[in-house]
Amino acid sequence: MNKFLTLLQSPTPLLADGAMGTLLHAHGVEHTHCFDELNLTEPAKVADVHRQYIEAGAQIILTNTFGANRYKLHKHGLDDQTAEINRAGVEVARRVVEESGKPVLVAGDVGPLGVRIVPYGRVQLHEAREAFAEQIRALAGVDLLVIETMTDVYETVEAIAAAKTALPETPIVATMTFTRDDRTLLGDDPAKVAHALAEAGADVIGVNCSGGPAQLIRILREMRRAVPTSRFWIKPNAGWPEHVGGRVMYAAAPEYFRDYALEFWKAGANVMGGCCGTTPEHIAAMRKTLDSASMVTVEPVGMVTVQAAQNEPTEAPSQLAQKLAAGKFVFAVEMDPPRGLATQKLVAAASLLKEAGADVIDVADSPMARMRMSAWAVCDVIQRQVEIETTLHFPTRGRNLLRVQGDLLAAHALGIRNVFVVMGDPTSIGDYPEAADNYDLVPSGLIKLIKQGFNLGLDHSGTSIGQPTAFFAGSALNLCPPDPESEIKNLKRKLKAGADFFLTQPIYDPKKAKAFLDTFAEANGAPLNKPVLVGVLPLVSVRHANFLQNEVPGIVIPEETMERIHKAGEMASLEGVKIAIELIQQVKEWGQGVYIMPQFHRYDLVAEIIETVKS
Repeated sequence: MNKFLTLLQSPTPLLADGAMGTLLHAHGVEHTHCFDELNLTEPAKVADVHRQYIEAGAQIILTNTFGANRYKLHKHGLDDQTAEINRAGVEVARRVVEESGKPVLVAGDVGPLGVRIVPYGRVQLHEAREAFAEQIRALAGVDLLVIETMTDVYETVEAIAAAKTALPETPIVATMTFTRDDRTLLGDDPAKVAHALAEAGADVIGVNCSGGPAQLIRILREMRRAVPTSRFWIKPNAGWPEHVGGRVMYAAAPEYFRDYALEFWKAGANVMGGCCGTTPEHIAAMRKTLDSASMVTVEPVGMVTVQAAQNEPTEAPSQLAQKLAAGKFVFAVEMDPPRGLATQKLVAAASLLKEAGADVIDVADSPMARMRMSAWAVCDVIQRQVEIETTLHFPTRGRNLLRVQGDLLAAHALGIRNVFVVMGDPTSIGDYPEAADNYDLVPSGLIKLIKQGFNLGLDHSGTSIGQPTAFFAGSALNLCPPDPESEIKNLKRKLKAGADFFLTQPIYDPKKAKAFLDTFAEANGAPLNKPVLVGVLPLVSVRHANFLQNEVPGIVIPEETMERIHKAGEMASLEGVKIAIELIQQVKEWGQGVYIMPQFHRYDLVAEIIETVKS
């Protein structure tokens, strides 16, 4: 029997090595350099890495051939040296093992091709299989093959098939990497991956790279529950990478891996090691734990619990949600999408607001039923180019159930996590008064769909959407309603549906607004326990104030405020800034933030307001 398969029967897990690239980079090799080429040009550096891991106690070392396939090597002009580079990788590893005098196994390392294969790319299945076979044939003489860090199940299955043909007597390990939501980059969950790899014929299956030990042990347990008869391999990163001062840093220390070695054993790992960011110190710490531990009882499969980790959520809440939860007073600013293609002014204004201290940009959707660029696109542009979080205004009017759900998926795919659910303006007042105005859901119904459906991984019909969304859903609130009793009923309905926060209409009388919240608390038996971002609409002129007072339903401007604007005359916009600042200072005593609505694109005034209040 093959040495690797024989050792797998041991009750104690095998220990593999850690990162290759991390140590080569520490040796002065730039990340842009082809690490695999070093097998030919600087084999001593590669040998030194192998030597350090063997001295740390690794029983398996992986050849320096992770990217040594024709597609990746082509990017460096080395595709004609594919076989030579792989053979050299095996020779370097073998030589170090022989010099050590230890019974260390050499694993031929095979990574992804670096190209998309059908049905998600142009590379055909047979082309992918041949590329893998070309590399694997050149790895002849290894004790096992490790097909690792794969993101596409189709590609992994082709790699396994290639290995079975190219080196039919060599055991195969196949592992995939997962994103923060415990899915592969193409959306497959651990159970599906485990079944696919096992059915393809891998001798050992598992997970590597991804995040740190806490995430990977969760994935390991789920894979083991799906295919309990398989053998399992786990090599986590030293946590999620961070960019610090131009360098990629990993947070997990060797002591952290030392503690997790025993947990991996209990969870059913047959082989463990480290991936990106791990060093010989991490492997030595794990070696010490494995050597000093008395016999460990592996968790029975029936007792394996797969936690979506209450202490470690699959996706962190939005920045807005985190700030509100921390009790920070938040500044949200509304922006309208452009009427044409140009987004330069929009980006410039958003940059100004970010510099002034705005926490989030609210993007309206077809305000006043006027034709404008999609709010989805605007949110995406702002988040990518300005790097400030956005809140997408999501009207239910004009959308049937199919479009509502498709638009939610689109928003989430674009990285939008905050949504503000509103009814939307009727088309009768806009550019196209005869346009369809139908809707299937009222705002409270859409909030329920988001919070009790999509955020649990289910659509309106109860069918799985694969992975849950992570929306932070807001709704509208009128703090100065003409019918307080009716507004309280609507508020309770939205709370029951699951609303996370509220944005209000503009107010000019903070005392009256606070009085409504007191009335709600009395009627409800408890205060409103969700954050309220109070609407602030800075006045810019006498004409503007008169228009709001006389033509916009729901807005009441106190006589004293109107007098101040009239007296200011041509300086009304500056007086409007003062009034807004005073209003916000009062709101800070009971509100969780403000929702500022600039008029006539006067973002400069809003920036001044934010800077003044914050100072």
